[in-house]
Amino acid sequence: MEQFTYIDLFSGAGGLSLGFDKAGFKNIMALEKDLSCAETYKYNFPSHKLVVSDIRDFSDEYILKFMCGKKVDVIIGGPPCQGFSIAGNIGRSFIEDERNKLFLEFARFVKVLKPKVFIMENVEALKNHNKGKTMEEIIEHFSNIGYSIVFEVLNTVEYEVPQQRRRIFIVGEAGAENHFVFPKKSEKRISIKEAIDDLPKLKSGENSNIPNHNAMNHSKQMLEKMSYIKDGGNRMDIPEELRPKSGDIRKYIRYKSSEPSICITGDMRKVFHYSQNRALTCRELARIQTFPDDFVFLGNSGKIQQQIGNAVPPVLAFKLAENVKKLLNSRI
Repeated sequence: MEQFTYIDLFSGAGGLSLGFDKAGFKNIMALEKDLSCAETYKYNFPSHKLVVSDIRDFSDEYILKFMCGKKVDVIIGGPPCQGFSIAGNIGRSFIEDERNKLFLEFARFVKVLKPKVFIMENVEALKNHNKGKTMEEIIEHFSNIGYSIVFEVLNTVEYEVPQQRRRIFIVGEAGAENHFVFPKKSEKRISIKEAIDDLPKLKSGENSNIPNHNAMNHSKQMLEKMSYIKDGGNRMDIPEELRPKSGDIRKYIRYKSSEPSICITGDMRKVFHYSQNRALTCRELARIQTFPDDFVFLGNSGKIQQQIGNAVPPVLAFKLAENVKKLLNSRI
C-alpha cells in the first residue's frame, strides 16, 4: 500500500504530526517559527525535516525549489487567525484583515503544492464569525484554487480525549466534490482521574524523575486558598476574607475528578489538581491532551504549557489522519 506524504505548517510541538505519523503518513517537512516549539518538535521527531522560519519568507518559487519535486498528498496545520474582533465590523473582510494573513499563507502553500487534501484547524469562533460570512469567504477562497470544503466543530471529549475542547476542522479536497468523512463519535467518556491518577503524587515545588512531571512552587497564601476548594469546587469554597474578589471565573477552581477536564489552555496555573494541593504538572496537562509519556517537552514551564495548550490532541489527530488515508486510498 502506498505511503502518503504530508507537510505540517505552524506545527507547534507536533500534535497533528504525531497523529499523522501514527497513521502511517510520511512527513516531508514541518514549518514552525517559535523557537521553543521548534526545539520540542525537533527532539521528538528527529527524522522530520523541520524548518524554523516565518512562513512569509517562503516565496512560491522557493516552496517548489525546497520540495525538489516531491509529491505532497496532505497539508495540515493551524494558522493563527487573530482578526475576529474587528473583521466585518468596519467594512473589512476576514481575508483583507492584516492579522489573518497567516491564513492566506496556508492557502498559498495549498495553491502552490496542490495536495489532494488539506486539514486546517482553528478556534470554534471561526464557524459563526461575522454571521457566517467569514466561513463563506474561506470556502470561496479555497474554491477559487480548486478545492471543495467540508468543516465541523469537534469536541475532543467525543473522541476519547479526557477533555472538553471544541475546535473547528476545515477539510479541503481537490476537485468539485468533497468525500471526507469526519471520525465517528464515541460514547466513551474518560475522566481526568482515569487519565492522570497513576502518576506519582507531588507536593508544591516537588520534582519527579518522569519528564515534565514537576510541581509548580506555590506561595503559602495560594496554598491556603486552594486548600479550601473541594473536588470540582471553585473560589466560592474559599472563606470570604481570603477569596479573590476579581479575575477570571475560570481560575481558582479544582478539576472534577469524575469528569473529563475543562479545556487545556496555555495558562492553567490557577486550576488545581482534584486531590493534591497544587496546579497540574506539564506531564499531567500533556496526558489530558493525549500526548504519550515518552513525548518530552522542552523549554521553561510557561513555554511548555503554551505548547501543550495550543496543540491538537494526538488521539484526535490520528482519527482524522485515518479517515484522510481512507479517502486517499479511495482515490487511487
